Amino acid sequence: MRNKLILLLLSLLFGLGHYYLAGASNWEKTLDLSLNATQSSYSNSWSGGEAGNLSWTINANGIFKRQLTPIFNLKNTAKLAFGQTSTQDKDTKKWSKPLKTTDQIDLESVGLFTLESFIDPFVALRFQSQFLDASGGSHNRYINPMLLTQSAGIAKQPLKGEKNNILLRLGLAIRENIDRVLQLPDSATTKTVTATDGGLEYDADINLVLSDKLAYIGKLTLYKAFFFSKKNDFKGTPQADYWKAIDVNWETSLMASISKYVQVVFYTQLLYDKQIGLRGRLKETLSLGLTYKMF
Repeated sequence: MRNKLILLLLSLLFGLGHYYLAGASNWEKTLDLSLNATQSSYSNSWSGGEAGNLSWTINANGIFKRQLTPIFNLKNTAKLAFGQTSTQDKDTKKWSKPLKTTDQIDLESVGLFTLESFIDPFVALRFQSQFLDASGGSHNRYINPMLLTQSAGIAKQPLKGEKNNILLRLGLAIRENIDRVLQLPDSATTKTVTATDGGLEYDADINLVLSDKLAYIGKLTLYKAFFFSKKNDFKGTPQADYWKAIDVNWETSLMASISKYVQVVFYTQLLYDKQIGLRGRLKETLSLGLTYKMF
């Protein structure tokens, strides 16, 4: 029931944005679709230990924002990505089962009360998940786990323009992590486990158009929890206070347009969550592929 309520809330939120989008022409909107793929293969006559591979990634990035009233601005952001890689055995030349290499669902809606003051109040809702949870072996779970963040506080726009924008936010937040955990390794039966925490969140969104062919998008999120619903589960263990550490999610994208439909993207993501690992997790991708701007 909880999952259904969350999905219903998200549908209503982004449905409202779509309603205004369909009925008005003064929305500021961008939607980019891209496909990146690389492929190589070798016949059985090759004997030098060569192995082919096939990698592909589909991305969809959109921003829809509008000044709904003189004092309220709504901005919806969507980042979706999925990709897989298959490799060829160097001896048999047979192809392996595709493995997931990229998987992201990140939907956020920010309502900013534009009071023309030094700082403005805001409310925000963010949904993060993945399309395919393949951690259960042969039993895949879809849209799992789910992280829902609700926040409210103060915001500042040091840079505001048609193409270049910087939005800084600081506020109180409540996060709900919902995970459908497999009961047994060889069973598809799941149990929904929910963990809730609350604390202080800092968020920085940066969108810069550096030239007619070069653009930069960055997002930094810092989160410090003040309470954690599952803290008693770790009492008396070395991990008892790990939930108090600051969580970091820093994403950057540098995009260079080679032509109207060809784009090079250098993407990095730095994640740190002490409850998951004592070290940070860094991801880097450099891709060249086809890009289509819907609008």
